[in-house]
Order: sequence, then structure tokens, then C-alpha cells
Amino acid sequence: MKSFWRGLASFLIGAVAGYALGVILEFVITGKLTYGAPVASAFAFFFGFTALAYLGGRNSTIFRGLFWQVVGTFSGAAVMTLLRWILPMVNPAKFGAMDLFGPFLFTEPAWVLGGFVGALTFLAGSGVMDDWFKWMRGIDTPEHHEERFTGFEKYINASLDHKVIGIQYTILALLLLCIGGIFAMIFRTELVASKLQFLTEDLNVFGQNGPQLYNTLMSLHGMVMIVSILLGLAGMMNYLIPLMLGAQDMAFPRLNAFSFWIAVPAGALLLSSLFLGGFDTGWTGYPPLSTRSPLGIQMFFLGVFVAGWSSILGSLNILVTVVRMRAKGMAAMKMPVFIWSSVAASIISLTATQLIGLAFQLVLFQRLLGMGFYDPAKGGNPVLFQHLFWFYSHPVVYVFVLPGLGVISELLPVFVRKPLFGYRWVSMSSLGIALVGFLVWAHHMFSSGMNEYLRVPFMYSTLLVAVPTGVKFFSWVATIWQGKPITPTAMLFVLGAIVVFLLGGLTGPPNATVSTDLHLHDTYYIVGHFHDTIFGGFVFPFFAALYYWFPKATGRRMNETLGKIHFWLMTPSFFVLTVGMMYAGMLGMRRRIVDYDPALGLDSTHLVLTISGYLIAISIAVFLWNFFYSIKHGEKAEGNVWNSRSPEWQVPSPMPTHNYDRPFEVVGEPYDYGLEGSKYVQFIEPAPNSAAGKH
Repeated sequence: MKSFWRGLASFLIGAVAGYALGVILEFVITGKLTYGAPVASAFAFFFGFTALAYLGGRNSTIFRGLFWQVVGTFSGAAVMTLLRWILPMVNPAKFGAMDLFGPFLFTEPAWVLGGFVGALTFLAGSGVMDDWFKWMRGIDTPEHHEERFTGFEKYINASLDHKVIGIQYTILALLLLCIGGIFAMIFRTELVASKLQFLTEDLNVFGQNGPQLYNTLMSLHGMVMIVSILLGLAGMMNYLIPLMLGAQDMAFPRLNAFSFWIAVPAGALLLSSLFLGGFDTGWTGYPPLSTRSPLGIQMFFLGVFVAGWSSILGSLNILVTVVRMRAKGMAAMKMPVFIWSSVAASIISLTATQLIGLAFQLVLFQRLLGMGFYDPAKGGNPVLFQHLFWFYSHPVVYVFVLPGLGVISELLPVFVRKPLFGYRWVSMSSLGIALVGFLVWAHHMFSSGMNEYLRVPFMYSTLLVAVPTGVKFFSWVATIWQGKPITPTAMLFVLGAIVVFLLGGLTGPPNATVSTDLHLHDTYYIVGHFHDTIFGGFVFPFFAALYYWFPKATGRRMNETLGKIHFWLMTPSFFVLTVGMMYAGMLGMRRRIVDYDPALGLDSTHLVLTISGYLIAISIAVFLWNFFYSIKHGEKAEGNVWNSRSPEWQVPSPMPTHNYDRPFEVVGEPYDYGLEGSKYVQFIEPAPNSAAGKH
């Protein structure tokens, strides 16, 4: 508790100092003393988190990175402001008069350049790239650096150990998950009844009135949650893939560290949009609305663009690791299903992430430089944005769910003590989903005004996704059939994931068929369907993975009673929430609106939805307490607590720094549970050192 109060005090001191500096700067430049100014709030945000990071020490990676991000952001903004002052004096005819300051202290071009420079200075100043800089100067560095830190400090400093990086990803994912959840609870509370409750037009927070703030929170909720999901997936894959393959680390340890640490300034940029005017586009950022939104949309675009680097580089690292670093005897059809799922997800991330970056970048340039990519008056086409955006943003749904479905296939045989039914089909179905996933994006655009002849082909290709997905469901049902299941918390979340994802799958075809989608599009039915898909495909499997592999990472188990409270509080509440959303949508409730017509008769429905949302939030709070308390005080669990065949459970917990003291050889099938005498891996004994023949 002392650490908590120290952290809170540091954050508050930094936030107050940043707020005061922002108010003073704005007063000096504008002559106005505005205490609710967004500039002061932005300063408080950056300074508060930097002060919090200072607790880890002045030389910690997180503090150095955030400090240099602040310095880089304001330096980049100052350079752009200086250029805007000099250029009109050099060539008045060409440049004319340029504003030096704007409603958010700096002008939009200054904030954009500052945000980009800040992300780069975070990386350069944090020490993540030190080895690369030394190589450029001809200085050799060790292949693997020994860990200099222990305990909590290990996770706020740069490390090349894939296990540490996996945990760093997971903690950052949980942090953003909580932030995105808080945003959701704020606007969910506003929707508890028709008419405005507290987000009124008289409200002024961060320079936004109530409806404007609703738009910002709703939009940020979507993208912050998406980024947190990608980070959570990266956490699971980074931690588990080398262990399952028998590798000492990832193929490119330094690139692995870089991929994580670039996500930190990306998250800061994304959240800073809240304090710099917000934005009103939803998480999709569609033009032409995004070309006229406040400054916050540029920080949103920039944050997602930078976060994309993490996704691309991380997926490249995973693919190389799987191809090049498998243990002896681990042929493709003897790899764990989780690795097959991760490979499929990584192929999508590597090849499609550039498209959302490009879509956002073109809007960013259109706003800054007057280019007309999406402006019909200049020969542009706003529908082009949707094609670029959805070519990534629908396949990324399969990035979200494929590793989660791999977790289900991984854990189910362990807890029913039966072989996984149809292992080869399940493995190939992941690649099938990834392939077909690239051919379905335009079902999001049936009502957009795109060419009508494209509708039917995309309708059929979207329905085709059900085939490889159905393979997994048949496998899971057949695996459970006549098994001997036990139901610890991890297994409960596996079963919950199957049911919730099934509900998401069954509610999907009405969105895939043109005739029904034209009526359901942009209603709450879509919101309910999407949450079913994401919770069933990622959130439930993510919790299952955390409960299951927690002993491997910490040597302790999470409390089973609290875990079951978490499950039984969250699961029924979630069913009520999403079914209620779809019910409201079919009655005409539109999504992304701050208020709704009382004549719809949905006030009682929204009251139930809000109560369900709060129950889910309480269940997450129970999980967080269980998670962090169990790290030090959980029941010790140093052996193979689940009686698993997977190689990481054949060595003591927590895992040694370099994973395996002895290499292993794959000698059997990965999921032959219940078959007497079968073995998946066998550790290779070192050859005896013989002195024969040596004199």
C-alpha cells in the first residue's frame, strides 16, 4: 500500500505542476486565464505520468522515455512554431501570414510534428535502442544482457528476455483495458435514461461540452480497447511461443523490446487526444467528418499510426521465430495449436496493418497540407478511406480472436483429459480463417454507396468464414464429448468463451447478408454482436490464459474462489448486456449517440444494460485484486499444476531466465491426453565428457 500512495502522490504533484505550467503559458500567450483549458489538462497528463514513472528511478526506461517524450513533443512543436514565424518573413508572397498559436497553445501542424518527434525521442532517450546505436559506432555488445533488475523494477526497464517483455505487454494491456473500461462506464451511465443526465451542454471538461465529451469518450473507448487487445495478444505470444518451441528467446530480442516500448508513446499520443479538443468520428475516423474534427483527431491518427509499428515488427519476429527456432522433432504438424493460431494472426498483422496506417496518414496529410485524397471537390473519394480502413480492420478481428481460439484448443484437452479432436483440421482452419478474412472487408460498406455489384460477392465470402470457424466448434464439442472435465477458473473461462463466441458467430450472418444489414447497420445490434465476438474470441480466453499460465510466470496460483466470483459475476452480466444491446438495436436504437428518443420505450432496457455494465466492472476489479495480490501472496505452485503435456510445464516454475537448461526433442503428439505411455517431449541428456584419448 505504501507504493500505491507514493505513486498517487507523485502523479498528483506532477499533474498539479503540469497544470499550473499550462495555465501560465496560456496566460502569457493569450492574455486569458482559463482554468478549464485543455492545454493545462494536457500538460497535467504528460507531467503526471512522468512524475509517476520517476518512482522507478531517474535511470529507469519508463521515466527516461516519458521525460524525453515530453521534451521531444514540446521541442518539435517549438521548431514548427519557429518555422511558421520565419517562413513568411523569407517569402511573404508565397507563405503569407501564419498563425503562431492556436486554441490549444500550439497550432495543429506544431502539435503533429511535436507528437511524432516525441515518439522518436522516447525511443532514443529511453535506452531501448542503445545496442543499435553502439553497433552503428562499431562497438560490440553481448548477445544477451544479464538482467540487472529484480522484482517490480524488471518490468519498468528495457529487457531482452521474451518472458519479461510478454509480462510488460500484458500489464500495459490491462492498464489500457481499465482506462477504456472507465470511458465506457462514463458514457454508459449517461445512457441510463433518455435525455441528457450529466453530460449536458453546460458542462465544460477539457474544453468540450457534454455531448462533445461523450463523442470523444465513445470514440476513444473503441480504439483504446483495440490497442489493449493487440497488446494482450502480444503478451501471450511473446511469453508462450519460445517456451512451446523450446527456444531460448525470440529470433530478434532487441526488435522484440523495441516493439513493446514503441507502444508506450503510442498509447500516450492516443490518450492525449482527450485533452486536445477530442474528436467526434467514432473509432473509425471516417472522412469527411474527420477532416473537420478538432485537433484531437490528429493525435488519434498519430497514436494509431505509431502503434502499428509495434504490431508489424512484433508479427515479423513471431513468424521468424516459429520458422527458424523449433525444437528437434517439432515438425509443422506437431506444433501446439496456439502457435498455429499465432502464425495465422501474425500473417494478417504483417500484411494488413500498413493499410490502416495509410488510411489515417492520408487524412492527416489532407488536414495539414490541403491534399485532396478524400475530398470530392479535388478529385478524391471518401469511400476510398473505407476500403483502406476495412481491408485491415476486418481481418484484424481475426487477429483478435485467432490466438484466443488457440488458447481454447490448448486448454480444453488439459481439463477434459482427452486428445484434441481433429488436430490437423483445427490447425489448418486458423490459416483458412486468415485467408478468407482478407476477402470480406466490404460487408462493412453495404450502406456506404460503394458499387452495388460488389455486394453479393462480399456477402458470400463473408458467410464462407463460418466454414473454418465451424471446424473449431466441432473439434471443441467432440473433445468435450465423453471426457472427464474438471472446472478450475481457467476451464470456466474456456467454456464461457465457447458459448459467448458462438453467440457472436450466430448473430453475424444477419450482418453479412445485404438485405438485413441495410436495416441493422449503425444500430445497437452491431454493438452487441461485436462485443460478443471480441469477448468470446479474446477477453474470455485472455482471462483463461492468465489464470492458467499465472503459476508458470510467478510460481504462485491465483485464488480460485475469487476467480470463480470473477467468472460468475461477469458472465451472466455480459449475456444480459449484449443480448439487451441487440434487442435495443432491432427496435431502432442507433449507436454512437448521446441521447435517444423516449418514445422508443428503451429507458428500462438501458437501465438494465447500465447495471450489467457496472457488474462487469466490479468483476474486473475482483480479478485485478486477485491478480496483483497473488503475485506475492498466492498459494505456491512450482510444479506441473495442471498435469499438462506442454514443454513449459515440464520444468520448475517460475521459468528460468534462459528457459531450458537442456534442449528437448519432440517424440509424440501434443494432445494425446489419456493415452497411457504417450509422451510429447523428451529432454536430451548431455553427452558425458570423456577424457579418453586426451593426454
